[in-house]
Amino acid sequence: MTLLTVWADDDPDTVLTKTEDAEKIGDELKQLGVRFERWDLAEELSADPSSDEVLDAYREQVARVVETEGYVLVDAMYMTPSEDPDWQRRAEEARRKFLAEHTHDDDEDRFFARGAGVFYLHVDGKVYAMLCEAGDLLSVAANTTHWFDMGSRPDYVSIRFFHDDDGWVGNFTGSRIAENFPDFDTLMASRS
Repeated sequence: MTLLTVWADDDPDTVLTKTEDAEKIGDELKQLGVRFERWDLAEELSADPSSDEVLDAYREQVARVVETEGYVLVDAMYMTPSEDPDWQRRAEEARRKFLAEHTHDDDEDRFFARGAGVFYLHVDGKVYAMLCEAGDLLSVAANTTHWFDMGSRPDYVSIRFFHDDDGWVGNFTGSRIAENFPDFDTLMASRS
């Protein structure tokens, strides 16, 4: 189940809000200018799906988002656990990069076709941890300070939407705030 957890940014030990109710999550995030949607899952994807396979499975939903939001680049990426030591090294490098607090000049729209990840939004003195799972679309507005955790053993497929051909470009804040809050693995274990 999808999970939203909120703390004051200076008190990661005190949970202010914790809910798995999709309607409450949508209402809470909407106040931050963040769009949250649930999509029906398409047919089963292959273990190592190509971008084309994923985009084809969600063709209608992707077309609707592109039309309403004006995106010019859409792709899909995946991380599937492997015992290959090189895979583990790449996964750790990717996790470290996204765990660093940053902003984007563009909106960051992600749909999870499989697996899970956590977006941490740092807004108005609070941290909102949005645990997204298969079927969740999250649209983080441009210039929203945030970070992302895919866990110690990433396993997800996501569709990414961009307004320009540069794709993912992060503007890092240099803050180490992410180190203070429960990570992906901790949040997954805390669900009711």
